[in-house]
Amino acid sequence: MKPLLVYDGDCGFCRLWIERWQAATGDRVDYATYQEVADRFSKIPRERFEKAVQLLEPDGRWSGGAEAVFRALATAPGRRWPLWLYRRVPGVRPLTETAYRFVAANRGPLYRITRWIWGDHVVPPGETLTTWIFLRLLAVVYLVAFVSMWVQVQGIAGPDGVLPGRDFLAALHARYGRLAYWIAPTLGWLGSSAGWLHALCAAGVVLSVGLALGAAPIACLAGLWSLYLSLSILGQDFFWFQWDSLLLETGLLAILIAPWRWWSRPASDPPPRRSGLWLMRWLLFRLSFSSAAVKLLSGDPTWHARTALQYHFETQPLPPWTAWYAHHLPAGALRASTTGTLILEGIAPFLIFLPRRLRFAGAALIAALQILILLTGNYGFFNWLTLALCVLCLDDGVWPRGWRERARRWSVRRGGWFAWALRPLALLFFLLSLVPFLTTLHAPTTWLGPVEYASDLVWPIRSFNRYGLFAVMTTRRLEIVLEGSRDGVQWLAYELPWKPGDPARRPEFVAPHQPRLDWQMWFAALSNFQNQPWFLQLCRRLLEGSPAVEALFAKNPFPRAPPRFLRAVVYDYHFTTAEERKRTGAWWRREPLGLYCPVLALQNGQLVAVGAAPR
Repeated sequence: MKPLLVYDGDCGFCRLWIERWQAATGDRVDYATYQEVADRFSKIPRERFEKAVQLLEPDGRWSGGAEAVFRALATAPGRRWPLWLYRRVPGVRPLTETAYRFVAANRGPLYRITRWIWGDHVVPPGETLTTWIFLRLLAVVYLVAFVSMWVQVQGIAGPDGVLPGRDFLAALHARYGRLAYWIAPTLGWLGSSAGWLHALCAAGVVLSVGLALGAAPIACLAGLWSLYLSLSILGQDFFWFQWDSLLLETGLLAILIAPWRWWSRPASDPPPRRSGLWLMRWLLFRLSFSSAAVKLLSGDPTWHARTALQYHFETQPLPPWTAWYAHHLPAGALRASTTGTLILEGIAPFLIFLPRRLRFAGAALIAALQILILLTGNYGFFNWLTLALCVLCLDDGVWPRGWRERARRWSVRRGGWFAWALRPLALLFFLLSLVPFLTTLHAPTTWLGPVEYASDLVWPIRSFNRYGLFAVMTTRRLEIVLEGSRDGVQWLAYELPWKPGDPARRPEFVAPHQPRLDWQMWFAALSNFQNQPWFLQLCRRLLEGSPAVEALFAKNPFPRAPPRFLRAVVYDYHFTTAEERKRTGAWWRREPLGLYCPVLALQNGQLVAVGAAPR
């Protein structure tokens, strides 16, 4: 009453693939060697069994070769598309049958290749344990992100912060009315006091711990995504970095692979949904490949001349002390590293979609680059989140045997009652992600039709994003140092905790924490103050003596009362040479270039330019 697939039992290559197909079809198809059953089918020549697999169906239909394989696999859920292509698409039938004959004629060497590519797990070992581990890693990233945000949010988005979220939402509502609720989908509409901001961060910490413990993972993930989106919108320019976008997109897609249960355990979780796993790998592909694409498509001469890393370590936003050593590597090594970066970002992502060990190799190459970046830069939780995404390219076969056995012993192999409903949602997410990806590649998107309009419509949720860092390499390090004065004669510097300031201070590691103001000051130095409206607001808060904003600085030279005047001096920074550092102990040397903006003061509560401050 079931289809019967007959194969060559003396062929090791055949046994491998039959085992894999049997895992896919389950008990929907019976399998037998022709050595066992050929005598029952005397009308079928023995040579036919020896050359190709044969499928006998309950209605008496016989098929062989590629068609037999496709018809057998079509009995498994989600496996009908190869048979559809075989039947409907011109050229697929002869191409696949030719390929099958080639494989059948070269089963010996292909057996060795199969073993090399798939290792000991030609039968997919599943990703239940791998997904469980990934969700814990994601919980840790969320925890770090919320704690990092918590210690800064009042000074950035609080009522007395640099960019108060309350004022931002009020301006949106005044201009757009009810449409503002969609333009800025944030829980900040319910409140934007300092206490409310702290409550949102605290809720994020609690849900992160809940996700790590396995409590209602889908509910935790949905809550974490909503909270992080809310705070990112309230933080405006300060919370709109690529890793914020990446965390939002990863958090949304993670809902598709999380188990639908009140308590998650690897020993009882159902297998993750394949569509969700593929979307996660597609995200990792876009993230890495886009980084290479933007560098090559930007026309930046340093990337095309392979000299970018001769500038990068010195000019990156927050270099740690290791960047000083990397900057002084020989020019040939830095040129080779630039070439290697482009190759890893541009080629390794394609391995993600290949068979098992090649997929592992692609993930390992991407992870290796991320580790090198971790060792020489401070990019918040970006590299840690990317490493977590690399984990999803693995499967349960890579973990210690004891872990696998405990998970396999009790695992309930079911897909979840709502799995079928997620397939069209996953397809929609894929199509929405195509728009920013093609835009990154400078490719047209009009052919996507309504998908392009839908992409614009969902833009406010910040979960289908463009990626690609350092499209144009910064070749000069300009730093803004804020200085205050009470008399216009003696000027004292405000020291930020992590960005270069005092040349003698050693650059430190700060990741995975991201000091948002330190980062924004790096961007401000690349532009002018007219294009950075938040900068004048920062100056205003310092002149007012806002405790929340002053807390963002490592050193406040005016602890008792704010200064009367404020100025921003631009310096040109360079790493010291080995000889200079040995002689002076300084990590940087700097040269003043002038003022970033006019000297500022408060008059009748208004920020005004006073030019050269009176003596």
